[in-house]
Amino acid sequence: MDRCYRLFPCLSDPARRSSLGLKLAMVMVHLVYAGILFLFDEDLIEKMKRVPWYIALYLLLFFATLVQYFITSCSSPGYVIDVMRTINVKDSVFQTPSMASKQPASSKNRSLVITVDGSQLGRNLLGSDTTSWSKLVMDLYPPGTSARTWTCSYCNVEQPPRAKHCHDCDKCVLQFDHHCAWLGTCIGQDNHCRFWWYICGEMALCIWTGILYISYLKSNISRAWWKDAIMILLLIALSIALIFLLLLLLFHSYLILTNQTTYELVRRRRIPYLRSIPERVYPFSKGICKNLYGFCCARSSIYSMDPLPTPQEIEEKLRPYTCLEVVTCRCC
Repeated sequence: MDRCYRLFPCLSDPARRSSLGLKLAMVMVHLVYAGILFLFDEDLIEKMKRVPWYIALYLLLFFATLVQYFITSCSSPGYVIDVMRTINVKDSVFQTPSMASKQPASSKNRSLVITVDGSQLGRNLLGSDTTSWSKLVMDLYPPGTSARTWTCSYCNVEQPPRAKHCHDCDKCVLQFDHHCAWLGTCIGQDNHCRFWWYICGEMALCIWTGILYISYLKSNISRAWWKDAIMILLLIALSIALIFLLLLLLFHSYLILTNQTTYELVRRRRIPYLRSIPERVYPFSKGICKNLYGFCCARSSIYSMDPLPTPQEIEEKLRPYTCLEVVTCRCC
């Protein structure tokens, strides 16, 4: 084992070994489902010769799903410590001519937009000059809030609203959603979109594979019984996985439309700054269209940190819709 660790240093870390083992298991599950299908179904092989594009599209979806899995599992969820280190650089960095044209920050909807360019960063909060990380975080909370309220007791960094410390990653994550055991990483602001698309691809692959399994059972039910038994067991497990993926996709689609996270929805009564906000108010929602745009079109180099809503904004969100506002799409 020592020789193996010297040849492959990544295997010396138990956490990385567990992550690699999980990825290998996921790949093996996909290969088993596709391999048994092509091994047992002789009609599928004949169909592949007659209609090659059909199987080519299936294999393309198969490999695209695996690629999306690895991209999502290896992506960063957006760690607070990385953004904080970028912001807390020397003031001279922001005074260089090269940065003069690279400060596209916005204060629309009172949101702080931070653009990260390599090891440099341009920012502007409500028209003010560059400030330290502590000052930026302080401006996102209501006046008079204690610094202890937003300081992480584990990594000792100031957390902006919606951030949370992940005990599995041992880091604070921006817009923490949950830690996905199947991916081996957190789902946060930077990879939530990739996670949603991965679920879509995985669900499409499960549906297509299930159709092929059912087609096999219809045409080969009177042949070798042990083959049918294996196919039926795999189809039952595939159906359970498909139901789980469908519910997960619908749940995260709802979170996206309302600009929430799983942690905020499940633990709302335990989050100090959300306790006083009524249940039917989505404090960080900017409307369905803007929520979708921010989720799907935001680049990975841009981090948007939303401030807590003011009492006036909460009252506005509590106001019932009128017929005119429905027509003018107030919810969008």
